[in-house]
Amino acid sequence: MRQKFISNLIFLLAVNLVIKPTYILGIEAEVQNQVGPEIYGKYAALISLSFLFNILLDLGIQNYNTRNIASHEQLLAKHFPRILTLRGLLVLLYLSVLMAAGWGLGYRGIDLQHLLILGLNQALAGFILFFRSNLSGLHLFKQDSIISVLDRSLLIVLMGLLLWGSVTDQAFDITWFIWGQTIAYSTSFLVSLFMVMRQAGKVRPIVDKAFNVMILKNSFPYALLFFLMTVYYRTDSIMLERLLPDGAYHAGIYAMGFRLFEAANMVSYLFAVLLLPIFARMLSQKESVEPVTMLSFRVLFSGTLLLSAACFLFDDTILGLRYHERISEAAPTFSILMISFLFFALSYIFGTLMTAAGQLRKLNQIALIGLVLNVGLNLALIWECHALGCAIASLCAHGIVAITQAIICFRAFQFRLEASLVKQLVVYIGGLAVLGAGSTIIQGHEVLKLGAFLGGGLLLAVGVGLLNVKSFMTLMRSRK
Repeated sequence: MRQKFISNLIFLLAVNLVIKPTYILGIEAEVQNQVGPEIYGKYAALISLSFLFNILLDLGIQNYNTRNIASHEQLLAKHFPRILTLRGLLVLLYLSVLMAAGWGLGYRGIDLQHLLILGLNQALAGFILFFRSNLSGLHLFKQDSIISVLDRSLLIVLMGLLLWGSVTDQAFDITWFIWGQTIAYSTSFLVSLFMVMRQAGKVRPIVDKAFNVMILKNSFPYALLFFLMTVYYRTDSIMLERLLPDGAYHAGIYAMGFRLFEAANMVSYLFAVLLLPIFARMLSQKESVEPVTMLSFRVLFSGTLLLSAACFLFDDTILGLRYHERISEAAPTFSILMISFLFFALSYIFGTLMTAAGQLRKLNQIALIGLVLNVGLNLALIWECHALGCAIASLCAHGIVAITQAIICFRAFQFRLEASLVKQLVVYIGGLAVLGAGSTIIQGHEVLKLGAFLGGGLLLAVGVGLLNVKSFMTLMRSRK
C-alpha cells in the first residue's frame, strides 16, 4: 500500500502541479487584474456562498461512497445508478436554497444571475466529484487524476483565448469567466461519467426510496462534517463583503492571498484523495496504517513548512510576481494565511485517517469548535483589521483543528513519536531558520533569494531524511 500510495502520488502531483497552479496563478489572477478588486471581490463572495450550501448537493455521499467502494468493490454496479438519481434530486433542493439565501442576503439583478450560474457549476462539479469517488474507491487513481485536471485544463484554453488571444476588443467581463466554467464542467462531467460506466456497466436512473434513506442515514455524519468545515473555510469572503461598507474591495484584497493559499492547498488535498481509500482498505484488512501515515507526514510537513516559511519571508516578492497593484495591502494577509496553510494541510492526513476509521462524531465535534472559533474571531476582528482579521481567525481555527486531530490519531492508533523523527524535525526547522536569517542579510535580487531559500530548504529536507529519496525508489521497485 505504501508503494501504491507513492507511485500514484507522484503521477497525481505531476499532472496537478502543472495544471492547477497554472489556472489559479495564470487565469484567475489575471481575471482579477483585469476586472479589478471590487468586481472580483463580489464574485469571490458569490462563489463562496455557492460553496457554503454545497452540502445539499452531496449530504456526505461522496466520502461515504469512497470509503464504502474501497472496502466493497462489488457494490459499485448496485450503488452507482441509485446514488446518481439521488444526487439529481438534491440539485433541485440545492438551487432552491441557494437562490433563497442570495435573495435574503440582499443580492439582486446580475448578482443573482451570476449566483444561479455558479450554483449550476457547483452541481456539475458535485457530480464530477461523485464520479471520482467511485474511481478512487476502485483504486483507479490515474483516471481520477486525469479527471481532476480536465476542467481546469479546458478553462486555461478558453480563458486564455479571451484574456490574451485578441479574439475580442471588449474589456474582459466576469460573466465570461463564469460561463467558461460551465462549459469546462459540462465536458468533464461527460468524460468522467463515461469512465465510471465502463466499470459499472449499463446505468439507468433508479429511484429507490429504501436505498435513499439508507444512504442518507449512513452519510449524514459525513454531511455534517462537510458542512461545518465548509462554513469555517468559506465564510471569510462572505462576511467581509456583506459586513463592511466597502466590503467588495476588502474581499478582493483577501482573495489575492487566498488564491495562493488555495493553489498550495491543492497539492495537500491530493494526499487526502489518495489516502482515504488506502486507509479505508488497510483498516478493513486489519493492517497497520502507521507506516503510510508517518511517510505522508514527513513528505507533507517538510513541503508545507518550507512553502509557508518562504511565503512569510518573501510575501511582497511572491505577490509581485502575479499582481500589479495593492500588493502592500495584501501582503500581511497573505503571510498569515500561508502560516495557517501549514496546519490546514496536516488535517488532510489526520482528518482523513479519522474519516476512514469512521470517527465522524469526534471529527464533527472538532469541526464545530473550529467553526465557532473562526466565525467568532471574524466578527471580532473584521471591523478593525478587515482582511487581516479574517486571516488571523483562519490561523487560529486551522491550528486548533489540526493539532486536536493529530493528538486523537496518535492516541487511537497508538502511533509512536520516534526519536529519529523528532531529531529530523528539530534540525530541519533550525536549518530553515538559519536559511531565512541569511536571506534577510545577504544582498541580491529578491526573486533569486527566494529561489535560493526554496532550493536550500528542499536540499535540507532531503539531507535530514524527511524526504528520503532512496526509500521512495526502493518502494517504487518493490511492487507486490
